[in-house]
Amino acid sequence: MSTHHKRRFRRLPLLAIVAAAGLAAPSVATANTPATADTTRPTAVQAPDDYYQDATGKSGPELKAALHTIISEQTKLSYDEVWDALKSTDEDPDNPSNVILLYTGRSQSKDANGGNPDQWNREHVWAKSHGDFGTASGPGTDLHHLRPANVTVNSVRGNKDFDNGGQEVPDAAGNRTDDDSFEPRDQVKGDVARMILYMAVRYDGDDGFADLEPNDEVDNGSAPHIGRLSVLKQWSDEDPPDAFEKNRNDVIYNSFQHNRNPFIDHPEWVDSIWK
Repeated sequence: MSTHHKRRFRRLPLLAIVAAAGLAAPSVATANTPATADTTRPTAVQAPDDYYQDATGKSGPELKAALHTIISEQTKLSYDEVWDALKSTDEDPDNPSNVILLYTGRSQSKDANGGNPDQWNREHVWAKSHGDFGTASGPGTDLHHLRPANVTVNSVRGNKDFDNGGQEVPDAAGNRTDDDSFEPRDQVKGDVARMILYMAVRYDGDDGFADLEPNDEVDNGSAPHIGRLSVLKQWSDEDPPDAFEKNRNDVIYNSFQHNRNPFIDHPEWVDSIWK
């Protein structure tokens, strides 16, 4: 068992963090326009120096096991609590009344959440049917793979695996889909990959939920797998963590779950675990 100690911090509003750092807020999307230069935003709270101490010097299965122990120490949310949490984790730094939607990149009012086609809802990036965990507290409510997404685009993605190719999704430029897979826009390909790989490390079957693991297949159905692993690794390499993704990791750690996605902090660990 890990001997590290969680450190909890008071969360500052995103714009206050920017001001305190003496930096201008980056230009992100206005309402219903694609998000752009969010990569210059400074991070708020980084991992404590000792957070990953039990993973130091490890690789392969030993590294995966050590990270599992570290990140399993977390606060769990209810599915209702996820609504408010996403309004903080995915806040538009140019407009604190809005969130940035994962697939479309649009900035949309935090209050425009629900089930109507033009609203946003809670997207399970690791589809909840892959392992049949539903919205149970744990994998079904883990903020590290839950993101605001346009209701219609979320429905198009459904529970499809991730892969390259297909036809472009209407009103979601850069996203493509076919009968058994979904390809997100280039700006969040790495985000998607690191969310999937986080889930595979965090949920390994020792807490009453399925042992989640990526594979190199599509059309996995209700099996506790999502593919394609080779494509996800490529996406993680080609789209490294930007400041928006890093800040999101910090907010989850600081204000909600008090655990981190290790592949945002250490992208090199992807290839160390999945060779």
